[in-house]
Amino acid sequence: MEAQAQGLLETEPLQGRDEDTVASADFSSMLSEEEREELKAELVQLEDEITTLRQVLSAKERHLVEIKQKLGMNLMNELKQNFSRSWHDMQTSTAYKKTHETLSHAGQKATAAFSNVGTAISKKFGDM
Repeated sequence: MEAQAQGLLETEPLQGRDEDTVASADFSSMLSEEEREELKAELVQLEDEITTLRQVLSAKERHLVEIKQKLGMNLMNELKQNFSRSWHDMQTSTAYKKTHETLSHAGQKATAAFSNVGTAISKKFGDM
């Protein structure tokens, strides 16, 4: 019996299965007419508040766009800035520096090897 009572006192959030159980339960028969009216009024109030918040958010988004336009900021400029910042961040990373050094060293060795091959070929043609 105590375990059942403990279950009613849990403070943990509902989990998926619990949410499904609560969602499918019909509590309307347990409410008095006064409670039902209070809940309906609260529901209307919440819906009104949500509508107001959406309108405020929409107005703020429009204002944001206007400010960006006045400052000459557009999508292309923002993309350029983001790309430049990302490119700079990548170039300053340790991995990029090590890779750059390794490839640079490999390129120098390849250039030297091609030069040696070219010299050898020239020598062969000169001997003919």
